[in-house]
Amino acid sequence: MPKKATTIYACVECGSQATKWLGRCPDCNAWNSFAEEEVATAAKSQSSPSIGIAEIDGDEAPRISTCIAALDRVLGGGLVFGAVTLVGGEPGVGKSTLLLQAAEKLAARGPVLYVSGEESPRQIALRARRLRTTHANIRLFAETSVERIVAETEKTKPVAVIIDSIQTVHTSTNDSTPGSAGQVRDSAGILMTAAKRLSIPIFLIGHITKEGTIAGPKTLEHIVDTVLYFEGEKLQDFRIIRAHKNRFGPVNEVALFEMHDSGLAEVPNPSAALIAQRSGAPGSAVVAAIEGTRPILIELKALVSRTNFPSPRRMAVGIDANRVSLLLAVLEKKNGGSYVSSDVYVNLAGGLQVAEPAIDLGIIAALASSQKGVAIPHHTVVFGEVGLLGEVRSVSQPDARAREAAALGFQRVVVPRANAAEIHADIEVHGIARVEDFLGILLG
Repeated sequence: MPKKATTIYACVECGSQATKWLGRCPDCNAWNSFAEEEVATAAKSQSSPSIGIAEIDGDEAPRISTCIAALDRVLGGGLVFGAVTLVGGEPGVGKSTLLLQAAEKLAARGPVLYVSGEESPRQIALRARRLRTTHANIRLFAETSVERIVAETEKTKPVAVIIDSIQTVHTSTNDSTPGSAGQVRDSAGILMTAAKRLSIPIFLIGHITKEGTIAGPKTLEHIVDTVLYFEGEKLQDFRIIRAHKNRFGPVNEVALFEMHDSGLAEVPNPSAALIAQRSGAPGSAVVAAIEGTRPILIELKALVSRTNFPSPRRMAVGIDANRVSLLLAVLEKKNGGSYVSSDVYVNLAGGLQVAEPAIDLGIIAALASSQKGVAIPHHTVVFGEVGLLGEVRSVSQPDARAREAAALGFQRVVVPRANAAEIHADIEVHGIARVEDFLGILLG
């Protein structure tokens, strides 16, 4: 008998379902987020028997190394058997390139199944020759049916599977078009079940929307074990991979790569690469941020210029623009200059996105330096959180930040006074408690 299909409406943001279209989701409050789906009535399946938690092996899960040290670190130490990893990024940023390079390394352990729903095997082979990823164990499979992909996986028994991309595959259990919210969710669910059953790690490549999120329902990120985001402009050489979710390792871990004609190459010392071209001109400051589990030095640039328009511009790249506006207000209140009639631009070099408040002091330094036209001493690194009343608050891991600065030849760090006693690195330490003191030390 033909399958009966029922129509439901699902929120693409949180996955909530309703029997009728709603203008606003009652769970996540998103407007116009409900999409119509047809769901086929599935036969009831037998559930697996329950098991006592004490009977389960609780030892650390074994991992497979991709032989790409930076990728292993972001994954938490390597691939876990049966884990599903979602890799998101803009078209052309390097997702397929990185996974082809990983496939080349993994192929030394056995077959790797590369499934493509967008490119033909010939197109992939051309790119593989350019990247020198032509190991005989890399098996190309041009298919979009999830059921056939799972069948080929059972037949091949690969070391890992790469799906390029999740938006192109579909399952016969859902009658909606490929790429729709229902198809993406159901296809990912079937692949997740297969990965756990067969103990094979699966990579899913996901497209990014214009809003910067992975296309498809938000539930896609909830289904998978790990979510990696590619950051960085396509016209720049640097690519940053950040873990936004990881059931088997730390989140917010980052890896820095540089794009070459032969593919992506790991940057062994991100701090040195990110500050290699700093000029030391007014408006430039070096900040020490913690990304994942390690400190990174980044050049922060600010440009303050007078405007003839009634509403001056405020633009920030790599930093929260609202945070910049808040710090501008603190600066004006604490006699750090007037910015009412000036355009203000703030940028983190290298395309990195940093959200931690420890870079507040660097933003203050760069803004005041540009506004007064006085360069910050070339050998100085700053870090610290700034409060609304102008107080400089302590941050985590001050000694690790200072040691990174000392290792790269910096001679002085300006830090919150509360952190000064915690720093044992071989470097001159200036502890400050308020923004007024900081401006006096840094700019004279």
